[in-house]
Amino acid sequence: MSAKFAVLGHGVVGSGVVELFYKNKKSIEKRAGTEMDIKYILDLRDFPDSPYADKFTKDFNVILNDDEVTSVAECMGGVEPAFTFVKACLEKGKSVSTSNKELVAEKGDILLAAAKEHGCNFFFEASVGGAIPIIRPLHRCLAANDISRVAGILNGTTNFILTKMYNDHMSFADALKLAQELGYAEKDPTADVEGHDACRKICIISSLVFGKHVYPKSVYTKGISQIDLVDVADADILGNAIKLVASVTRLENGKILPAVMPMLVPYENIMSGVNDVFNAVLVYGDGIDQTMFYGRGAGKLPTASAVLGDVIEAVKHNVTVLSQSWESSEDDSFIAPVTEFCARWYFRVPEDKCNCEGAYSDDNGAAFITEEKLTWAEAEAKAKEMNAFAFMPVFQSAS
Repeated sequence: MSAKFAVLGHGVVGSGVVELFYKNKKSIEKRAGTEMDIKYILDLRDFPDSPYADKFTKDFNVILNDDEVTSVAECMGGVEPAFTFVKACLEKGKSVSTSNKELVAEKGDILLAAAKEHGCNFFFEASVGGAIPIIRPLHRCLAANDISRVAGILNGTTNFILTKMYNDHMSFADALKLAQELGYAEKDPTADVEGHDACRKICIISSLVFGKHVYPKSVYTKGISQIDLVDVADADILGNAIKLVASVTRLENGKILPAVMPMLVPYENIMSGVNDVFNAVLVYGDGIDQTMFYGRGAGKLPTASAVLGDVIEAVKHNVTVLSQSWESSEDDSFIAPVTEFCARWYFRVPEDKCNCEGAYSDDNGAAFITEEKLTWAEAEAKAKEMNAFAFMPVFQSAS
């Protein structure tokens, strides 16, 4: 018997899912253990020249009420109408695989609970890291570990911009323009460059690892739009690369501290060499010490690959896989404020304000990295006292 699934949305990712499925149909069916086919593609637009024109529908209810469709790939983006459609599918017992990070970050707890209640699956491997497998390894391969921290480069657009600033001495504005010309950045790049995309991804990881839903509004988020080329150059001289790092750490008091911010990554850390549109995720656990997942974090076919991997998983399993769905959280009291974030810090200050040995000085002031660790609150106070031009935390390898 053939397993039928539907694709919601025929944009970049949705069209990639269709393309990759038919390109690798035989091998996909072999891995799924059954014949498979796409029965419907939902989109409000017309695609008369598509070889799959007969599969398109503009009516979601056609998909919802067709019992032959047992799995759905949601590739629409945004919270609505995606949430309404996905919840309805799950309540009908249809498993859903999604690449929609905004949906999972805002509604993941509700959708996982619906999947569990109705005996189907809600999968979201593609919502974090594109083609990089991270959700399933956290849930399965690393399940025996007490995971204390996850940190990484989760946005390819900002990593590309920072790479160009570092390698080609481009200003932020010029690097962003190039990213847009190459299709790495949207016309409105706010979600990427201000850190919102990375924030949604660390929310998903935090919720999965620590078991309570973490909402984007509870996560301190700072992007790269204020990064000065001077600081990129000074960080290099001090032995570091600037990266936009999304992280979550369990503190000694049991609270977790998720955050997104530019950080100096020392050259001895492998993450400092992750460049261009590539992503990397470091996981720290008591059994593994630390391990890293690396690869292309976005793009049409890499993301489609992850979506289809989840579709295959849904076809193979008729029981809920992510059954330990994270809890809904009425408040964020389990989340520590960013003022408790502790690290060594980079400062660039007026030269007459610097009395540190080993500081690097030029026409733009004096740059140095503290020997001692400071909390965010302490670093902020120090920056104010020294009239700092810039200050950023230094990423530490140990958890």
